[in-house]
Amino acid sequence: MSEITVGELLARCLQAEGIEMMFGIIDGSHIPFTAQAPRYGIRHINCHHEEGAVHLAEGYTRISRKPSVVIGSPGPGGANMLAGVSSAYAEGHPIIAIACTRRRLTTDPDRGGAWQATDLVEMARPITKYSALVRQPERLPEMLRAAFRAALTGRPGPAFIAIPDEFLGMKIDANKAPVYPSSNYRMINMGSGDPAWIKQAAEILTNAKRPFLHAGKGVLWADAVAEFVALGNHLAAGMSTSMGARGAVPEDHPHYFFLFDMQASALARNEADVVLVVGSRLGEYDGWGMPPAWGDPSRQKTIQIDADPASIGLNRPVDLGIVADAKAALTSLLAEVKAQTPPRAEMPNLSRYRELTQQTMMEGMQYIMAQPTHGLNPGQMVFGARTFFPSDAISVLDGGNTTLWGVAYNQITEPNSFLYSVKMGFLGTGLPFAIGAKLANPERQVYCITGDGAAGFNLMEMETALRENIPLVVIVAVDDGWGMERSAYTFQGYPPEQQHGVDLSNQLRYDLIAQGMGCYGEKVDDVDQLAPALERAVASGKPALLHVTVDQAINADPPGYKQFRYIRTL
Repeated sequence: MSEITVGELLARCLQAEGIEMMFGIIDGSHIPFTAQAPRYGIRHINCHHEEGAVHLAEGYTRISRKPSVVIGSPGPGGANMLAGVSSAYAEGHPIIAIACTRRRLTTDPDRGGAWQATDLVEMARPITKYSALVRQPERLPEMLRAAFRAALTGRPGPAFIAIPDEFLGMKIDANKAPVYPSSNYRMINMGSGDPAWIKQAAEILTNAKRPFLHAGKGVLWADAVAEFVALGNHLAAGMSTSMGARGAVPEDHPHYFFLFDMQASALARNEADVVLVVGSRLGEYDGWGMPPAWGDPSRQKTIQIDADPASIGLNRPVDLGIVADAKAALTSLLAEVKAQTPPRAEMPNLSRYRELTQQTMMEGMQYIMAQPTHGLNPGQMVFGARTFFPSDAISVLDGGNTTLWGVAYNQITEPNSFLYSVKMGFLGTGLPFAIGAKLANPERQVYCITGDGAAGFNLMEMETALRENIPLVVIVAVDDGWGMERSAYTFQGYPPEQQHGVDLSNQLRYDLIAQGMGCYGEKVDDVDQLAPALERAVASGKPALLHVTVDQAINADPPGYKQFRYIRTL
């Protein structure tokens, strides 16, 4: 018999899945596992809050395009973790959340009155693709396989495993708990789909007079950016992306139309005779794929390629649905299209749409040109940051109105360079996303633009970044309040004296908080101070935070606010 502790067995299982990093707050129940994890090449990033730990994992998995693992303790630790898991579920991030539970003698079933006895498995069930309690330690590898299979099959998402705390230190016969590599038990690549469907899709596209291509985050997950853009270029098609897929098409591409550029993008989509949607469910930010943001599906042909069968035709009826890996399918489709037609010349309609884009850009200039009476115009802050950092820097947005300024003036031209809580609007994700992104790709610069309200949620993770030697720059737009709620009050006709619950203390100094943790911190009160402050922040080699005072009145009237409200009414 070859004995092994269940804690070491867990480490062995995660190594077989290629896990190199895990996140979470250490608990005494974890020790038989965490003590062994380094032997199996697994680095533990100890965080300040379990929810924040999940967001770190989300940032890591988005940039690495690999699953990641979060650990939590019984009761409140696991419950805190599940708040973050709800984000991963909404955003489609393959996070494996593992929590200990109290010993089976007191909780299986719960006898009542037990300490930290919370039914985490049932709490997790609605926000995961798989949720289960390990009742027999020998079955741990099998249940982890089920968790990884669920998380990585179809649309990615989180899975949850609960392990009774007495299990991890228990010794079992390793021969009764075999561990397999992922290729032995789950599909690694779906392939390109039925060749007949690919050929049919190519025929529809080559016969189209005004094709339009739309990329969702599935294009990024599949590393299919080059194939998607090449197909669009060959067809001289208009292109757009979902908010979460920004960068899948360079936003300076002449055929690209931005989500909130509603005049041009809606007209381009309405006038298209064929629409190809890849890796997107066409959710709320996409106008559900229906009029007025898109053309009537009864008069437009729609082709949809997705790894998830449940996403085909989910919000818009399709003429042809192909369940396939986006990269493989687009590779085959591009080859078939090239065989059927030479590269297309640009069609006149594209220049007409670009004129509308120019009109929208000119209208947007009024926002960034507004002169502040106090601090910076937030648009100038965002534009200054975008100008300072290289195009391949990873950009993270967090907050309410701050994200609208960020969307308007923070152009994304590289894939896997943009992180934002698109589906949940989850405040406090910015800093953890940024830390996880930097861990996934240490060679790239990472900057986070966040509102002051959002920054307060997980600000202690700056210490995590310092301790783990993770340099990045956090730019906090400080308007001493909840800016989007101020805007909502004003939009609904309430004067300032009736805008309750929107103010934060004007004594807060986020730069001094950062300094108190040993990080770099600096206060910026004028636009001319921004670039030198960014230079010093990067040169510090530390996690850095800039407290940027922004004009409260200007911040309350951001570009895209009306479009943001409108698109959620469709």
